[in-house]
Amino acid sequence: MNAPPTISSAALAIAPIEDDDVAAVMALWERCGLTRPRNDPAADIALARRGAHSTILLGRDGGAIIATAMVGHDGHRGWVYYVATDPDHRGKGYGRAIMNAAEDWLRQAGIAKMQLMVRSDNAKVQAFYESIGYDEQERIIYAKWLDGREPTP
Repeated sequence: MNAPPTISSAALAIAPIEDDDVAAVMALWERCGLTRPRNDPAADIALARRGAHSTILLGRDGGAIIATAMVGHDGHRGWVYYVATDPDHRGKGYGRAIMNAAEDWLRQAGIAKMQLMVRSDNAKVQAFYESIGYDEQERIIYAKWLDGREPTP
């Protein structure tokens, strides 16, 4: 399963990423402040596209990519990353539309729960997710770099 068929929502046409979209997607993630030195966005895109359990959904208004969501699952829970809306197009429902598409993608895969991580100091993004029905869950996240890198905050 790679992605739902192309759908339109909040004036967005939503479809999976294509080869020619990669540079524009990375530029959008950079504009939105989603990239970090420790994560290579090109490698993240390649990994998400490699298997049947993940994809990157793009929302277009006309031909321009203005929203993204990397979505996938481990067979039990779904996860979403790199949720982005072009800063010049915020407040139009595009964030909600791309999240709805990610949720639909997981439902079609038979996944009943979606999870996501938000940095604790990002109150604006926390408010967005609460506004679309997400609840904060008390969890402690442990991580280990398998390539030998030092822990990151």
